[in-house]
Amino acid sequence: MQELGVTDPGDAALWTGITLGVTPAIVALCAPLWGRVGDRFGNKLLVQRSLLSCVIVMALMAKATEPWHLFVLRAAQGLLAGYGPLTLTMAARSAPPERMASAIGAVQTAQRFGPAIGPAIGGVLTSAVGLRNSFLVSALVYVVAFIMLTMMYKERRDDVVPPRATEERVSFSNVLAFENFLLLMLVIFALQVVDRSFGPVLLLHATNVGYKVGRAEVLVGALFSALALSAVVGHQLAAVLLRRTTARAVIVVALLAAAASLLLFALVESAVLMLVTIASFGVSAGTALTTSFTAAGSVVPRHAHGVGFGFLTGAALIGSAISPALSGLLAVRSINAVFLSGAAVLALLVLLVRRLMVERNLPFESAPAVDET
Repeated sequence: MQELGVTDPGDAALWTGITLGVTPAIVALCAPLWGRVGDRFGNKLLVQRSLLSCVIVMALMAKATEPWHLFVLRAAQGLLAGYGPLTLTMAARSAPPERMASAIGAVQTAQRFGPAIGPAIGGVLTSAVGLRNSFLVSALVYVVAFIMLTMMYKERRDDVVPPRATEERVSFSNVLAFENFLLLMLVIFALQVVDRSFGPVLLLHATNVGYKVGRAEVLVGALFSALALSAVVGHQLAAVLLRRTTARAVIVVALLAAAASLLLFALVESAVLMLVTIASFGVSAGTALTTSFTAAGSVVPRHAHGVGFGFLTGAALIGSAISPALSGLLAVRSINAVFLSGAAVLALLVLLVRRLMVERNLPFESAPAVDET
């Protein structure tokens, strides 16, 4: 932004914020629509179109000469891209029902690692080839992804699933009416709000508890790494737990563990204990998130998976988008209020899930034992 002539630091921060935020906002709004198109024509074709549009948009970003150019291009990327929800649908459809949780967890693991290592790679690229050329390198990454998808992903004929004559056509409102779906959307939204609330406040929290400049930055980097890696463990753990018990039980226990971890994190000052508690939160939140996606996907007919996962991913993106702002507003009053309010939100979710979520065995869950006496 500064290279494009925005000299005031505040204006540069504002332009950067709205430019970064417009893409996930538009993706969240368009995800159910692209999901509906994917249900009718196949997801592979749509993801190919999405990746090609990203190649073009990224290359054009390298040629931007005004701040609004970048904003418009990022908005176009949000409108034309949206491959995240589609890849979740592809994972759910490519796996047998009993392995759906593992497939969704694998995709979510990739989605965790991308944002975790992307900024570091971007910093190295900028130093090596310059800001503008780093956009061209990013466009090349999309080219590689397009080639891999085209050559390696085989979409079966039955992956494009038309509704049977006996099945009701699923509209957007129908999807929201499926058993547990709205509740699980709320769980996913709230989990993302709490999970992404750390960004604006972790460094402030580290300095508040006594870590000096230099040590605080190192600690915060380690905390973010622990959070990302532990969430990956949680994504994989969900599939294991769902073979042993019900989705509702997994979500309730995981949310309770996440709430307890946040409370402890707000109270401890030792670096080791901070790492342990944030890792505990990451495992718990990752487990609850993957279980919620899987349980919600299981109640949507296969021919409407694209729309269903579009709504679920949209809820996650909206939660991620508004979380930093909410966290900043709370931090004005108290840094610890961010963690304590997050724990309170998770505790409220536990009550809602226990009271409202209908208990049902998923294809990958063990059926409850029958007392034959």
